[in-house]
Amino acid sequence: MEPEVCRHLFSTQPVAHLATIGATGPHLVPIVFAVSGNTIVSSVDHKPKRSSRLKRLANIEANSAVSVLADFYSDDWGRLWWVRADGTASIFESGRDHAAAVDLLVRRYEQYHDRPPHGPVISISVTRWSGWRSGEE
Repeated sequence: MEPEVCRHLFSTQPVAHLATIGATGPHLVPIVFAVSGNTIVSSVDHKPKRSSRLKRLANIEANSAVSVLADFYSDDWGRLWWVRADGTASIFESGRDHAAAVDLLVRRYEQYHDRPPHGPVISISVTRWSGWRSGEE
């Protein structure tokens, strides 16, 4: 699929999965996110976590290469697709980039309207969009 099609399909999903790599191997977690051009943003929010120091953040600090996967499943297998965004992640604790990312997330998710995320923001500069859609080779 063309990168523009991949980016569009990816942005239609409410949840994606962020893959990072750390000293103990790969780490995969679901995330909510927003897309702006070739940038994907996500934030540590108020949803319950085991710890405030998340493994995904430590992994990104050690190795900024990440992948994010979004997909669509249906019992009608003619509608299946997946899109992967590979890129380089940065973490913003505050500042203009943090505020812009939070604004994108608040506009996308009603759950953030009354309680915007205040934690670190992960900003991913996508270097490659790839994907597959049923019926395409």
